[in-house]
Amino acid sequence: MNYEQVFKIFRSKYQHVPLEVFVGDPYKILVSTLLSSRTKDETTLKAANRLFLKANTVTKLNLLTEHEIARLIYPVGFYKTKARHLKMLSQILIDKYNGSIPKTRNHLMTLPGVGRKTANLVLNRAFSIPAIAVDTHVHKIANLLGWVKTTTPEKTEIELLKILPQQFWSQTNKLFVSIGRQFTTRKKLTQFLVENKLRTP
Repeated sequence: MNYEQVFKIFRSKYQHVPLEVFVGDPYKILVSTLLSSRTKDETTLKAANRLFLKANTVTKLNLLTEHEIARLIYPVGFYKTKARHLKMLSQILIDKYNGSIPKTRNHLMTLPGVGRKTANLVLNRAFSIPAIAVDTHVHKIANLLGWVKTTTPEKTEIELLKILPQQFWSQTNKLFVSIGRQFTTRKKLTQFLVENKLRTP
């Protein structure tokens, strides 16, 4: 497999992904990633920054009402549901984790609104723990590269965990999302991969 070549070229073409601004801050990464579902990164970033101006810690988030949270994060997708999840999540983090963000996938996935992709992104971006966070970009590009033949992001993660060397896990989401944001259609992505000799026409 051409893993080294792919990651070398993807790194050379990398353009900043908006939510990477929160890398290293577990609380902000968790909240912004939760907000990002079904929402463009630029919209998520603005909503997250509005929220963090009022609540830059779990404790401060817990002091806000669900209505206040909803108002701050609008217009992210499903903002009312996400506001409810954030309010519940903040209380759980205070009660069970002393206000800290848990460092395991299983514990993260017990939090309201946190699925496997979000948990993996938090592990990667907050704690530098190797994990493959598979979203639509990673799923599409991994299939176009011929690394996997899968029908869902969940199945793509399972297959990538089997074949992709662990040294690449933490870079996968960041680089594949960047490429996916630049080449927004299957045709453009395929052309990019062919031009860089990462797949045959």
